[in-house]
Amino acid sequence: MTTDTVSIADILGPWVESEWKTSLIELLREAWNKPLRELTRVELATLLRQGYAVEHLLPVARKKLQEADDNTEMWDEELAEAIEYAIKAFSFKFVVRQKGW
Repeated sequence: MTTDTVSIADILGPWVESEWKTSLIELLREAWNKPLRELTRVELATLLRQGYAVEHLLPVARKKLQEADDNTEMWDEELAEAIEYAIKAFSFKFVVRQKGW
């Protein structure tokens, strides 16, 4: 699978509808089936902060920072901050997986 075709649904499974109706859930639902490379900066930032498929999203997010701004971020540097947060918050999970603990 490549980021040209793979989506969060391909990695984590299909979206499961919720009774909750919030802007966060709506944003995640709309992003769920998009190819990773088509995710906006705000979608990437949100998915990273929520801890979804972080190891798949980090390379996509870093590349997105090198591209023209899509003007979707809620504040300047939102995606860059989300990348740093995800690295700090979820790095232990990567170590556990690599070591097989």
